[in-house]
Amino acid sequence: MKSRPRSVDYGEGTLPADIRSRFVDNSNGLVMHVLEAGMGGKDRPRVLLLHGFPELAYSWRKVMPALAAAGYHVIAPDQRGYGRTTGGDARYDGDVALSRMTNLVRDTVGLVSALGYRSIAAIIGHDFGSPVAAWCALLRPDVFRSVVLLSAPFAGAPALPFNQRNDLPADAAAAPRSRVDMEDQLAALQPPRKHYQWYYSTRAANDDMQHCAQGVQAFLRDYYYVKSADWKQNRPFPLQSWTPEELAKLPKYYVMDLDKGMAETVAAEAPTAAEIAACTWLREDELRIYSDEYTRTGFQGGLQWYRCSTDPRFRPELETYSGRTIDVPSCFIGGKSDWGVYQSPGALESMATTACTQFEGIHLVDDAGHWVQQERPEAVTTLIEQFLAQHRY
Repeated sequence: MKSRPRSVDYGEGTLPADIRSRFVDNSNGLVMHVLEAGMGGKDRPRVLLLHGFPELAYSWRKVMPALAAAGYHVIAPDQRGYGRTTGGDARYDGDVALSRMTNLVRDTVGLVSALGYRSIAAIIGHDFGSPVAAWCALLRPDVFRSVVLLSAPFAGAPALPFNQRNDLPADAAAAPRSRVDMEDQLAALQPPRKHYQWYYSTRAANDDMQHCAQGVQAFLRDYYYVKSADWKQNRPFPLQSWTPEELAKLPKYYVMDLDKGMAETVAAEAPTAAEIAACTWLREDELRIYSDEYTRTGFQGGLQWYRCSTDPRFRPELETYSGRTIDVPSCFIGGKSDWGVYQSPGALESMATTACTQFEGIHLVDDAGHWVQQERPEAVTTLIEQFLAQHRY
């Protein structure tokens, strides 16, 4: 028997009054903490919002009331391994396979079912929530009838190696073909570098962030700042190829110095006291919601997702869907100052031309970096509302 949904206090007075917090059993091993707005009326179209790393359902607090006012029932969960959602296995030496992409899709389908619905109008994902939303739309278009991707383009299901010769020399490919190849080639650069996703897959990553010298509150402030439009060095441009030399053009919070962890990397660009005081999109009391949760849980639950994405054991399951496309209406929203739009060379173009058959446009928001729905919530909400208005179900 499913546990009865129950309300819970959350947000320490920083949530809008019309957002409620409760727990829902998703029938896939999780009791999920969800935020909701626009609960009145069973005929309201449903919209599901998926956060990324290191975020929470709370990351959608500025978007939810406006979407609810526009007539939608809006749901944002803490995803597997995050915040107040419980269940699963967030230990480094635990069952990392529970965080593979197809199980994250199962989590999401289970949540929709637990809420009493057979389908929803749209699934919207930011950062690592973007590929989850994309895979939900690709695998279950009957459940997720449209999709909006924020900050992280979806290049499509990985291709099977059709018609490729097996007698080529090992150095025949122009780009590295594996995690080991890329790690070795980035480490061979001068100065030596490493990719953040593979760093996030290491045992050391959680302790580096949870027990960093500056403390979790300061670390998260540094991390959010350096990936936002507030850090004026963010002037992104498309990369030409998936090669070490091109990837090394990314800021060091993406392609890091080989001998530094993430906390040390972002601390070098920490905002000044004046910049902290001037930040209106993430006040210190709002930042405290994140830092309290991550101080309590650590970061490993979210890092498990990166481990699955960089581990070749989990690729064949996704290759099963090679050639499948997202066939529901889709669009992309990013910040003009967000390197995440370009960090995977060619992904933006593939999303627009081959991965999505009903793709309706790329929208890059002025004065926004990676945290676009928090930095410019009004602009993002307007774009989402315009998209949804064309696809009422």
